[in-house]
Amino acid sequence: MKNPTAQFNPMAGSPSTLSLFNSSSIYSNRSFEILKPYSSSDKRFSFTCFSSKKKQLGFMDQILDYIEGGPKLRKWYGAPDPLQKDGVELREDENPEVEEVRDAVLVTNGDNEIGQMIILSLIVKRVRVKALVKDKRVAMEAFGTYVESMAGDTKDETFLKKAFRGVRAVICPVEGSLYNVDSWKGIQHVILLSQLFVYRNSTGIQAVMNSNARKLAEQDENAVRTSGVPYTIIRTGLLKNTPGGQQGFCFEEGSAGKGSLSKEDAAFICVEALDNVPQNGLIFEVINGGEKVFDWKSCFVELTGRSAYE
Repeated sequence: MKNPTAQFNPMAGSPSTLSLFNSSSIYSNRSFEILKPYSSSDKRFSFTCFSSKKKQLGFMDQILDYIEGGPKLRKWYGAPDPLQKDGVELREDENPEVEEVRDAVLVTNGDNEIGQMIILSLIVKRVRVKALVKDKRVAMEAFGTYVESMAGDTKDETFLKKAFRGVRAVICPVEGSLYNVDSWKGIQHVILLSQLFVYRNSTGIQAVMNSNARKLAEQDENAVRTSGVPYTIIRTGLLKNTPGGQQGFCFEEGSAGKGSLSKEDAAFICVEALDNVPQNGLIFEVINGGEKVFDWKSCFVELTGRSAYE
């Protein structure tokens, strides 16, 4: 019998383990919906998985099963819960004078579906993750101690200062989740996922429905470009709930307003962009297409060479 307390090794396993890091392969052997509530009265969240015909679990399924098993393991082996039973959070070190090592990645919307996909990908890469969420307890039940979940008033400078402590990079997965650029002191890289060109190319009633999202996307892009922090703006096509890793890509100018991109692929590209920090800024468009990417570092170098925004 295997030691139940042995640490999970994300890099070990079958060939499917490596599939997450290959854009042309399948991320997972079964589809999943992320963090959806059971009902309005039961605010607990969980992952709803649908079994595939294959007996062997995909890599994403393994990490999801491991994360979901966290609370059970804590109870079995007597480890303390992250939160007290009476709902009062354990006190954190709030000393603003203590400067942490900047090794964390902050996801500015941990409630958003793509934001959660990004968080899972960061966990797989063993990156320290911080996330802004609406309900800290819900996030703790979903991700456990793998994520430093933070809930508070995003207009409060004290809260934002605390949220950005120890953060080296910021990923904004949806328009309207960009908060107080003045708090970005010390940030080394900002990654913004933008559907601006989708909104600009919509017509009729769709254009009316997208008008607010378009305004937010324009404000976000402008704030990032004038922040003085190295940035990557990923202008995607229409984001769809299709499996990631099954198609190639297209990075042609003008493609974002016409094509679509899997949400899983969008999350994957955001995470890959972390290790490719531009000198000033990089903006590119991407949709699913026929171009296979096996070396993302080289891909970003090429995109930087093409970009007129660098």
